[in-house]
Amino acid sequence: MVKFSIAAVMLLPSFAQQPSTPTWYSLAKLSVEGKGWQKTKSLYDRLPANAEHIVREPVWDLAQDSAGLRYRFMTDADSVHARWKLRKPTLAMPHMAATGVSGLDLYVRDGDQWHWLAVGRPEKPEINEATLVSGLKRGSREFMLYLPLYNGVDSVEIGVPADARFEPAPDRYRSMKPVVFYGTSILQGGCAARPGMAYPSIIGRMLDTPTINLGFSGNGKMEPEIAKLLAELDPSAYVLDSLPNLNPAETAERLDPFVRTLRDAHPLTPIVFVENVTYSNAPYLDDRRAKANEVNALLRREYDKMAAAGDKNVYYVPSSHLLGADGEDTVDGTHPTDLGFLRMAQGIAPVLTRALLK
Repeated sequence: MVKFSIAAVMLLPSFAQQPSTPTWYSLAKLSVEGKGWQKTKSLYDRLPANAEHIVREPVWDLAQDSAGLRYRFMTDADSVHARWKLRKPTLAMPHMAATGVSGLDLYVRDGDQWHWLAVGRPEKPEINEATLVSGLKRGSREFMLYLPLYNGVDSVEIGVPADARFEPAPDRYRSMKPVVFYGTSILQGGCAARPGMAYPSIIGRMLDTPTINLGFSGNGKMEPEIAKLLAELDPSAYVLDSLPNLNPAETAERLDPFVRTLRDAHPLTPIVFVENVTYSNAPYLDDRRAKANEVNALLRREYDKMAAAGDKNVYYVPSSHLLGADGEDTVDGTHPTDLGFLRMAQGIAPVLTRALLK
């Protein structure tokens, strides 16, 4: 009889406990949500292919970040895995975590609410693979997967056990027009810890409405070519949050023509104006405070002018509804943490709700 020592037995593989190899499904076969244009150079671009030779190069490069893009799917799996190929080698930034820049973010639907479940941590350039969650009770659930905020993807796959069901989620948003958000690095999602915490995405979950994130870090400058592109869309509302990228002279020059282009194309579509955030250190820095006050005054003047002319579909979000007065909700005085993004969403959502219900 062969005898084993206790130590030797402990080294034997426990085949009953080994996880099975997942079956992989390419999400490219599902409908990606959050895109404004379908004719894009790459599946995960945020601007149409013809914009490559229309917009400035930095805007085009940023349009290849997948901010706001997401998938919904159904599975009864007890574990969910992800495999995604990144476009850019930079996983993180000095002031923004890799999970937000290049990671994935998984939510599960619980009744009529979305609840966070897991994050996909990127560990290397190009192809990453991760177990997002395991140990779930078997049962059919709807999931939503957000793609990276400051990186792009070439492919995304979901893996589930071979005996699990995997299929597209019900297309409950087909008849709903999306809310189009346009703006800066803040709107794109800098510096959220994970993709689902960019404020347009939080608002999308709050209101259970489709959203399009057209934030372009450092380049939300209200240029005429961007206005023409946005005017091609047919949204339920426009949310304009560009002032942090504009100085007073640029705001005075560009704001009215930009808004006129949108209004001429969509006479009745609500336009929500969002003030420049009050920078966290502005109480102690006169130039920061003065800049925000100047551009906000110009924005208010534009809003008042349109309202006085009889436009009943303009709405306004003052800076007091955005970041808190405690100075505790940004990374660097400008870019929100997750707390800051939640506060921004809670300040903008009620105004946007009034616009959508009118």
